[in-house]
Amino acid sequence: MIRIDSLSKSFGTFEAVKNVSLEVPSGSFLVLVGPSGCGKSTMLRMLAGLESPTDGTIQFDGKTVSDGAGPWTIEPAKRNAGLVFQSYALWPHMTVAGNVEWPLKVAGQGKAERTARVNEVLHLLGIDNLGRRFPNEISGGQQQRVAIARMIAPKPGILLFDEPLSNLDAKLRVEMRSELLRVHRVTQATSVYVTHDQVEAMTMATHVAVMNGGSVEQFGSPQELVSEPSSAFVATFVGTPPANLVDAGLIPAAHPLGRKGHSGRFMFRPEDILVSRHPDPASIEMDFAEISPLAGRSMITGTRNGLRLTAVADGSFRFTIGDKVHFLLPPAAAACFDSKGKRA
Repeated sequence: MIRIDSLSKSFGTFEAVKNVSLEVPSGSFLVLVGPSGCGKSTMLRMLAGLESPTDGTIQFDGKTVSDGAGPWTIEPAKRNAGLVFQSYALWPHMTVAGNVEWPLKVAGQGKAERTARVNEVLHLLGIDNLGRRFPNEISGGQQQRVAIARMIAPKPGILLFDEPLSNLDAKLRVEMRSELLRVHRVTQATSVYVTHDQVEAMTMATHVAVMNGGSVEQFGSPQELVSEPSSAFVATFVGTPPANLVDAGLIPAAHPLGRKGHSGRFMFRPEDILVSRHPDPASIEMDFAEISPLAGRSMITGTRNGLRLTAVADGSFRFTIGDKVHFLLPPAAAACFDSKGKRA
C-alpha cells in the first residue's frame, strides 16, 4: 500500500531524512519510532504531503504521490489519507459534530449522507453524546477521539498519526492505544504512527521502523527487532527493559567471554543476568541504582563508571543506595556488535 524509495529531505545543509526505503503491506500498522530529532515526524509530513522530498519517491497503492526528482507532489487532500495531529487541531468555533462533518462537506457529500456518516463515526468512537458540544467543553481524551473521528469520516485508505497520545496521562494513553487499534481493525486502513515511546511502538505495530539520525536503523516486526537487533542502537532502544551492552574490555577475565580476547560490545538480555550481594570472580560489581516490580519479578539496575546494567530476576530484593550489587552475565552473549555499532 505504501512504498518509499530512496527518500531524503534536507533543510538547507541539514539532512532530516537520509535515503529511506520501505514497503508497507496494505492493512498494516507501521510505527516510526526513535528519539527526538531522528526524522520520524518529517517522514510523516512527507507522507501527508505537508513537505516535499528533496530526493526519492512515495507511492500509495501503486500511484506516485511525491517525487523529489520533479520536484512535484500531489496535494494532501487528494492522497486518500487522513492525519491526526499531536495538538488535535479541532475547530474551536464548531461543535464536535461540525468538526467531524467538515471534511465530508468539503468533499461535496449531501446533507443526509454527511449526517449518517457523522453519527456512525461518533458511535464508533463512543462519543455519541458529545455531538452538540464544543471542543473547549470536553476533555483532552474526548478531543482526541473527535480528531480521530474527523480523520476516518471520509474513509481514507491511509491513516497518519503524529504522536497523538503524547498529551494524555499514562492511564488514558493505555486506553487510547487499545481504541486506536480497534479503529484500525474496523477501518482496515493502512496506518502510520509516529512516536518516541518504544512501548507504544512494540505493543501497537505490525511493522516498526526504528529511526536514528535521519536513517532507518532497522525495519521489521516487533518480535524481529527484539530477538535480532541489527545494531547496538536498536538493541538498547527497544524492549522493556532493553538489552544490556557491555564492552569486551569490561568483562571479567574469569568469565568465558573475558578469556578469548574479544573486541566490540556484547549484548546480554536482562532476564539472562543473575544478581547477588555476594562477589563472584566472573561477575561485574556495580553500584545499586534502582529497583522496580515488573509482572511479578524485580527489575534491578546498577551503574559503575559509565556502565549501566539491568537484570530481571525472580523474587524480591532489598537494596539501598550505596550497596554493591554483583551482576553475573550468562556464559554466552545474545549478540555482538563492532566498534561502529553494527552486528558482527
